[in-house]
Amino acid sequence: MTGSRNRFADRVVLVTGAARGIGWSIAESFAAEGAVVVIADRDAEAAELAADRLQKRGGRAIGVEVDIAEVALIDRMVARAIQEYGRIDVLVNNAAHARFGFALDVTEEEWDYTQAICARGTFFCTQRVARTMSTRDAGDRGGAIVNVSSMTVPLGHARNVTYSSAKGSVETMTRVLAVELAEYGIRVNAVAPGPVETEFSLQALTRERREARLARMPAGRLGRPADVASAVLFLSSEEADWVTGSTLAVDGGYTAHGYSEMRGASASTMDH
Repeated sequence: MTGSRNRFADRVVLVTGAARGIGWSIAESFAAEGAVVVIADRDAEAAELAADRLQKRGGRAIGVEVDIAEVALIDRMVARAIQEYGRIDVLVNNAAHARFGFALDVTEEEWDYTQAICARGTFFCTQRVARTMSTRDAGDRGGAIVNVSSMTVPLGHARNVTYSSAKGSVETMTRVLAVELAEYGIRVNAVAPGPVETEFSLQALTRERREARLARMPAGRLGRPADVASAVLFLSSEEADWVTGSTLAVDGGYTAHGYSEMRGASASTMDH
């Protein structure tokens, strides 16, 4: 399986939450550019099927079951990748899940569930993989880690206090880890996607809410998973060798526009 640029030939890339949606697009894009891909997902069957799809196209991939809320399972995931391929060169922390609700109604269970996956899970995936990157021979150290954050961090969406705070933590840890891991040649960055059309979003959002988001989208269209994948591949590549500690908004101008009404948009189209 070859891509037009082949930037990641023989590099081992681990993507969490990669069985579908944005994660699948990221995994698929890496494989198209020569990477060996570890597709990690808590849906074991879906992960195996996704890996099989890449293998049938001539790519190299394995599916690994993981629930990143459980550190022991993260350890098992990393061990499987190292056992299979001997190293991990790129980690993409894409896996996320959340319980949503207004702040005054959020329960301890909802808060802890969201933080455990989005913040705690992202950190321990990063820690465990960075340990393997940092302990290789001096001339072979290094790697790239890309965290998937969210447009909800700067915008303050209602009913998103659990998710937004967890993703805010992800952006903060991105900066701190970039500083701490630089001595090992490990770069750490993040992408913050805006509204992206995935199977989940098409099911979760009403037509009115999708139209409201589109109405305040300067780029004139909603995002596609491939838009996010392209940004992740850039940040993982040698082209971004001097980029670390950054969060790249991949949102068609959505966060730059914020909640103000666009010229010609009626109040009825706005998603308050």
